[in-house]
Amino acid sequence: MSGSELAARVREAQAVDREAFDRRAAEEAERLKAEVTDGTFDNTEAIVGLELELYAVGARSGSLKRVPRGLLDLIGFEKELGLHNAEMQTSPQPLNEHGLVAQEQELKANLAPALKRTARDEIRLVSDGMWTVPPTGETATDYLCDSVEQDGVRIATNMSDAARYHTMANTDYPTGMRVEAPHVSLSADTVMPESLITSIQPHYQIPHAPDLPEYFRYALRVAGPLLALGVNAPFFPPDLYDDADDEAIVDDAWLENRIIVFEDVLNPAADDAPDKVRFPPDFDSVEEAIDDVVADETIVPMDVEAGQRFDDAFVHFRHKHGSYWRWIRPVFDGPTEPQANARIEFRPLPGQPTVRDAVSFQAVFAGLLTTLTSIEHPVRAMDWETARENFYAASREGLAADLTWITSDGEETTDLDHIYGELFEAARQGLETQGLSTDAARRYVRPLRERADRRITPARWKHDHVAAAVDQNVPLAEAIWGMQSAYVDHQEETLLEGTFVDWL
Repeated sequence: MSGSELAARVREAQAVDREAFDRRAAEEAERLKAEVTDGTFDNTEAIVGLELELYAVGARSGSLKRVPRGLLDLIGFEKELGLHNAEMQTSPQPLNEHGLVAQEQELKANLAPALKRTARDEIRLVSDGMWTVPPTGETATDYLCDSVEQDGVRIATNMSDAARYHTMANTDYPTGMRVEAPHVSLSADTVMPESLITSIQPHYQIPHAPDLPEYFRYALRVAGPLLALGVNAPFFPPDLYDDADDEAIVDDAWLENRIIVFEDVLNPAADDAPDKVRFPPDFDSVEEAIDDVVADETIVPMDVEAGQRFDDAFVHFRHKHGSYWRWIRPVFDGPTEPQANARIEFRPLPGQPTVRDAVSFQAVFAGLLTTLTSIEHPVRAMDWETARENFYAASREGLAADLTWITSDGEETTDLDHIYGELFEAARQGLETQGLSTDAARRYVRPLRERADRRITPARWKHDHVAAAVDQNVPLAEAIWGMQSAYVDHQEETLLEGTFVDWL
């Protein structure tokens, strides 16, 4: 798409009547509530799915690489924000032994030929939390901040050509378009800095849609402990750091900078508008969850036409939900009425070193929701503020964070072994409840249990690698790029068939 065509689409979005759009979304939300009450969004069983984001690097250089759009279409992956991004989604499957196997096999079945095909163009797809090596001959600052003005519209040079992405920089909503992290200050004219980060997103479909608030409450309370296990983004591209000692940068690094990047880029820099990326509230009813989406400020209203999907009856509500950026969020959709579902989208987790690591998080999350809700685990009573504090502490310190948990006996604990002992046991029980054998359930739990037992995460592995190099007087940039090269090399051997603990 040419720049003038893209600018024209952005101007079309700018011309949409915001109030009329919001009225239609609110009207559709009322119809959605009625459908939920009537049981349309119920499932006969729990169902799981997964989104997997990747970025591309040069197969030889290891530096960030733009993926030709035709190649992305050829390998069957979807566009994401940056030209270097690719995304795939699994087909929803029942939460049972066969469904989880199908999830893992579908990821491998799509990734294996994609890796083979992209290799012919000297491209390697990487599963990670944040890229650190910019394209050859460019700085990360230039790549993230490069933009042009086309017919009065600001367009990011390295962003995919979806009009909604570019419209975010051309609306009245005061999107921050900046990053402020330890020793990092970046300011851009578009939301392109968000393309630093990649994630996995497990989905859990609720069997009985009106029960969503109960499952959601538990999802918020396991968010901190699961994020602490999954952290994988301790370092930025080196040229983004301010003038500080290498040792200070290493010592002060947060272990999951993906959290601060997403919040800083999309939230207002000042207090003149509510944050859209944030830890969500508890809900007392499914209607309240729907109302929260309706009340969220619309950034990019668009003229959206209903197609032939069942959920196109809620097309404006669904579009509004697209910028309802919560770290855990409720979702209501379905291409047909029998496939209509209410689900929880768990968004805190960064991309993981291997497919099995990603599926382990998916399975453990699903097992936890199954068990905790069925036994009415006492952690339900944990203060929301404590759950939120756990989440942000985990993003900064990973497994070294001071996490609080309410045990099955109703006692508060900060003992990490006790916390994860209960979590993994509950996850195993939940998976066995869904028909998995004990051995199969343990297979999914084991990669994460070993992280907790060894007190090691992908972020800690990266941090230790860079810290050791800096201690040997290796310049920070070389230390980070050396770590990234080692990460990609390890992943090349284990992405489809191993786990992160195989690296240790």
